[in-house]
Amino acid sequence: MTTLARWARAEWGRLYAAVRGPLAERRWRAVPLAGAAVCLTAVLHLVHSQAWGYRFVQDAGGVRAVDPLWLALLRTPLSLFVPALDLPVWGALVQILLVFGIAELCLGRWRTLAVAYVATLAGTLYARLGIRLGPHSPLGLPASDAWVVDTGPSAAVVGLAVVLGWRYRAYITASVVIAAMVVEVVLKENLAGKEHLAAIMAVLVLCGVGELRQRRSRDRAGSGSGAPPIQS
Repeated sequence: MTTLARWARAEWGRLYAAVRGPLAERRWRAVPLAGAAVCLTAVLHLVHSQAWGYRFVQDAGGVRAVDPLWLALLRTPLSLFVPALDLPVWGALVQILLVFGIAELCLGRWRTLAVAYVATLAGTLYARLGIRLGPHSPLGLPASDAWVVDTGPSAAVVGLAVVLGWRYRAYITASVVIAAMVVEVVLKENLAGKEHLAAIMAVLVLCGVGELRQRRSRDRAGSGSGAPPIQS
Protein backbone atom coordinates (compact mmCIF):
# COMPACT_ATOMS: atom_id res chain seq x y z
CA MET A 1 0.00 0.00 0.00
CA THR A 2 1.42 3.37 -1.01
CA THR A 3 1.86 6.26 1.39
CA LEU A 4 -0.99 8.16 -0.24
CA ALA A 5 -3.32 5.18 0.06
CA ARG A 6 -2.43 4.73 3.73
CA TRP A 7 -3.09 8.40 4.37
CA ALA A 8 -6.44 8.25 2.57
CA ARG A 9 -7.44 5.19 4.55
CA ALA A 10 -6.48 6.83 7.84
CA GLU A 11 -8.25 10.07 6.93
CA TRP A 12 -11.43 8.78 5.30
CA GLY A 13 -11.58 5.11 6.27
CA ARG A 14 -14.10 5.57 9.10
CA LEU A 15 -16.27 7.83 6.98
CA TYR A 16 -16.17 5.42 4.04
CA ALA A 17 -17.14 2.49 6.24
CA ALA A 18 -20.11 4.41 7.65
CA VAL A 19 -21.35 5.35 4.18
CA ARG A 20 -20.66 2.13 2.28
CA GLY A 21 -23.08 -0.21 4.07
CA PRO A 22 -26.35 1.78 3.90
CA LEU A 23 -25.61 3.06 0.40
CA ALA A 24 -24.81 -0.41 -0.95
CA GLU A 25 -27.93 -1.86 0.63
CA ARG A 26 -30.50 0.80 -0.26
CA ARG A 27 -28.73 2.92 -2.88
CA TRP A 28 -30.43 6.29 -3.41
CA ARG A 29 -33.32 5.30 -1.14
CA ALA A 30 -30.86 5.68 1.75
CA VAL A 31 -30.62 9.46 1.22
CA PRO A 32 -34.18 10.81 0.75
CA LEU A 33 -33.32 14.03 2.59
CA ALA A 34 -30.40 14.81 0.27
CA GLY A 35 -32.53 14.05 -2.79
CA ALA A 36 -35.37 16.26 -1.55
CA ALA A 37 -32.91 19.06 -0.71
CA VAL A 38 -31.42 18.96 -4.22
CA CYS A 39 -34.87 19.00 -5.84
CA LEU A 40 -36.10 21.84 -3.63
CA THR A 41 -32.96 23.90 -4.29
CA ALA A 42 -33.29 23.37 -8.04
CA VAL A 43 -36.97 24.35 -8.04
CA LEU A 44 -36.34 27.45 -5.91
CA HIS A 45 -33.48 28.49 -8.18
CA LEU A 46 -35.68 28.09 -11.26
CA VAL A 47 -38.51 30.10 -9.71
CA HIS A 48 -36.11 32.68 -8.28
CA SER A 49 -34.58 33.35 -11.68
CA GLN A 50 -37.97 34.21 -13.19
CA ALA A 51 -39.39 37.70 -13.10
CA TRP A 52 -42.68 36.41 -11.71
CA GLY A 53 -41.02 34.27 -9.02
CA TYR A 54 -38.21 36.46 -7.75
CA ARG A 55 -40.31 38.35 -5.21
CA PHE A 56 -42.03 35.17 -4.02
CA VAL A 57 -38.74 33.42 -3.21
CA GLN A 58 -37.33 36.54 -1.55
CA ASP A 59 -40.42 36.88 0.62
CA ALA A 60 -40.44 33.19 1.55
CA GLY A 61 -36.74 32.41 1.98
CA GLY A 62 -34.63 35.54 1.59
CA VAL A 63 -33.05 36.53 4.92
CA ARG A 64 -31.40 39.92 5.47
CA ALA A 65 -30.22 41.63 8.62
CA VAL A 66 -32.51 44.56 7.93
CA ASP A 67 -35.55 42.30 8.35
CA PRO A 68 -37.29 42.02 11.74
CA LEU A 69 -35.82 39.14 13.73
CA TRP A 70 -39.11 37.22 13.91
CA LEU A 71 -39.43 37.38 10.13
CA ALA A 72 -35.81 36.29 9.61
CA LEU A 73 -36.32 33.30 11.91
CA LEU A 74 -39.49 32.40 10.03
CA ARG A 75 -37.67 32.47 6.71
CA THR A 76 -34.45 30.77 7.86
CA PRO A 77 -35.52 27.11 7.35
CA LEU A 78 -36.35 27.73 3.68
CA SER A 79 -33.29 29.94 3.22
CA LEU A 80 -31.15 26.78 3.51
CA PHE A 81 -32.28 25.90 -0.01
CA VAL A 82 -32.22 29.29 -1.77
CA PRO A 83 -28.95 29.45 -3.76
CA ALA A 84 -27.34 32.73 -4.77
CA LEU A 85 -28.31 33.82 -8.28
CA ASP A 86 -24.80 35.12 -9.03
CA LEU A 87 -23.20 31.68 -8.56
CA PRO A 88 -23.58 28.55 -10.74
CA VAL A 89 -26.46 26.52 -9.35
CA TRP A 90 -24.92 23.21 -10.38
CA GLY A 91 -22.13 23.77 -7.88
CA ALA A 92 -24.62 24.25 -5.06
CA LEU A 93 -26.57 21.15 -6.14
CA VAL A 94 -23.45 18.96 -6.20
CA GLN A 95 -22.37 20.22 -2.77
CA ILE A 96 -25.82 19.59 -1.29
CA LEU A 97 -26.09 16.12 -2.79
CA LEU A 98 -22.63 15.09 -1.62
CA VAL A 99 -22.46 16.67 1.84
CA PHE A 100 -26.12 16.28 2.81
CA GLY A 101 -26.07 12.71 1.50
CA ILE A 102 -23.00 11.70 3.49
CA ALA A 103 -24.32 13.47 6.58
CA GLU A 104 -27.70 11.76 6.27
CA LEU A 105 -26.02 8.35 6.14
CA CYS A 106 -23.64 9.10 9.01
CA LEU A 107 -25.60 11.39 11.33
CA GLY A 108 -29.19 10.49 10.53
CA ARG A 109 -31.88 12.60 8.89
CA TRP A 110 -32.96 14.74 11.83
CA ARG A 111 -29.47 15.37 13.17
CA THR A 112 -28.39 16.45 9.69
CA LEU A 113 -31.25 18.93 9.52
CA ALA A 114 -30.47 20.18 13.03
CA VAL A 115 -26.78 20.81 12.26
CA ALA A 116 -27.66 22.48 8.95
CA TYR A 117 -30.16 24.75 10.69
CA VAL A 118 -27.77 25.67 13.51
CA ALA A 119 -25.04 26.56 10.99
CA THR A 120 -27.40 28.71 8.92
CA LEU A 121 -28.92 30.36 11.99
CA ALA A 122 -25.45 31.19 13.32
CA GLY A 123 -24.67 33.08 10.13
CA THR A 124 -28.01 34.88 10.26
CA LEU A 125 -27.53 36.01 13.86
CA TYR A 126 -23.88 36.94 13.30
CA ALA A 127 -24.88 39.33 10.49
CA ARG A 128 -27.04 41.30 12.94
CA LEU A 129 -24.29 41.37 15.55
CA GLY A 130 -21.64 42.35 13.02
CA ILE A 131 -23.67 45.29 11.76
CA ARG A 132 -24.21 46.48 15.33
CA LEU A 133 -20.46 46.32 15.97
CA GLY A 134 -19.78 48.33 12.85
CA PRO A 135 -16.96 48.24 10.27
CA HIS A 136 -14.29 49.45 12.70
CA SER A 137 -14.54 46.29 14.82
CA PRO A 138 -12.58 43.18 13.77
CA LEU A 139 -15.85 41.22 13.90
CA GLY A 140 -17.96 44.04 12.53
CA LEU A 141 -19.71 44.62 9.21
CA PRO A 142 -20.58 47.73 7.22
CA ALA A 143 -24.17 48.96 7.45
CA SER A 144 -24.69 48.21 3.76
CA ASP A 145 -24.48 44.48 4.51
CA ALA A 146 -27.85 44.74 6.24
CA TRP A 147 -29.44 44.60 2.79
CA VAL A 148 -27.40 41.61 1.55
CA VAL A 149 -29.22 38.27 1.41
CA ASP A 150 -27.74 35.53 3.61
CA THR A 151 -25.58 32.73 2.25
CA GLY A 152 -28.28 30.14 1.52
CA PRO A 153 -27.19 26.48 1.55
CA SER A 154 -23.43 27.13 1.69
CA ALA A 155 -23.29 27.76 5.45
CA ALA A 156 -25.15 24.50 6.08
CA VAL A 157 -22.80 22.62 3.73
CA VAL A 158 -19.71 24.04 5.44
CA GLY A 159 -21.09 23.26 8.90
CA LEU A 160 -21.97 19.69 8.01
CA ALA A 161 -18.55 19.11 6.42
CA VAL A 162 -16.78 20.23 9.59
CA VAL A 163 -19.03 18.09 11.82
CA LEU A 164 -18.40 15.01 9.66
CA GLY A 165 -14.65 15.63 9.75
CA TRP A 166 -14.71 15.96 13.52
CA ARG A 167 -16.99 12.96 14.17
CA TYR A 168 -15.06 10.57 11.91
CA ARG A 169 -11.58 11.89 12.75
CA ALA A 170 -10.99 13.31 9.28
CA TYR A 171 -9.22 16.22 10.92
CA ILE A 172 -7.16 17.23 7.90
CA THR A 173 -10.27 17.46 5.74
CA ALA A 174 -12.08 19.55 8.36
CA SER A 175 -9.01 21.77 8.72
CA VAL A 176 -8.85 22.31 4.95
CA VAL A 177 -12.51 23.37 4.92
CA ILE A 178 -11.91 25.82 7.77
CA ALA A 179 -8.73 27.17 6.17
CA ALA A 180 -10.54 27.69 2.86
CA MET A 181 -13.20 29.77 4.61
CA VAL A 182 -10.54 31.85 6.36
CA VAL A 183 -8.79 32.47 3.03
CA GLU A 184 -12.13 33.47 1.52
CA VAL A 185 -12.56 36.16 4.17
CA VAL A 186 -8.97 37.39 3.78
CA LEU A 187 -9.10 37.60 -0.03
CA LYS A 188 -12.71 38.66 -0.41
CA GLU A 189 -14.03 40.20 2.76
CA ASN A 190 -17.79 39.89 2.39
CA LEU A 191 -20.83 38.90 4.39
CA ALA A 192 -20.97 35.34 3.05
CA GLY A 193 -17.41 34.55 4.11
CA LYS A 194 -17.89 35.82 7.64
CA GLU A 195 -21.20 33.96 7.93
CA HIS A 196 -19.35 30.79 6.96
CA LEU A 197 -16.90 31.36 9.81
CA ALA A 198 -19.80 31.97 12.20
CA ALA A 199 -21.34 28.68 11.07
CA ILE A 200 -18.04 26.89 11.68
CA MET A 201 -17.74 28.33 15.18
CA ALA A 202 -21.28 27.25 16.00
CA VAL A 203 -20.81 23.65 14.87
CA LEU A 204 -17.43 23.41 16.61
CA VAL A 205 -19.18 24.34 19.83
CA LEU A 206 -21.71 21.57 19.14
CA CYS A 207 -18.88 19.11 18.51
CA GLY A 208 -17.11 20.13 21.70
CA VAL A 209 -20.26 19.78 23.79
CA GLY A 210 -20.98 16.37 22.25
CA GLU A 211 -17.43 15.19 22.90
CA LEU A 212 -17.61 16.36 26.50
CA ARG A 213 -20.91 14.54 27.07
CA GLN A 214 -19.53 11.33 25.59
CA ARG A 215 -16.44 11.56 27.77
CA ARG A 216 -18.53 12.03 30.90
CA SER A 217 -20.75 9.10 29.91
CA ARG A 218 -17.68 6.89 29.46
CA ASP A 219 -16.30 8.02 32.80
CA ARG A 220 -19.58 7.24 34.58
CA ALA A 221 -19.81 3.86 32.87
CA GLY A 222 -16.22 3.05 33.83
CA SER A 223 -16.68 4.03 37.45
CA GLY A 224 -19.98 2.17 37.67
CA SER A 225 -18.56 -1.07 36.34
CA GLY A 226 -15.67 -1.31 38.79
CA ALA A 227 -15.58 -4.15 41.30
CA PRO A 228 -16.46 -3.31 44.91
CA PRO A 229 -13.49 -2.94 47.24
CA ILE A 230 -12.41 -6.05 49.17
CA GLN A 231 -13.42 -5.95 52.81
CA SER A 232 -10.63 -6.81 55.20
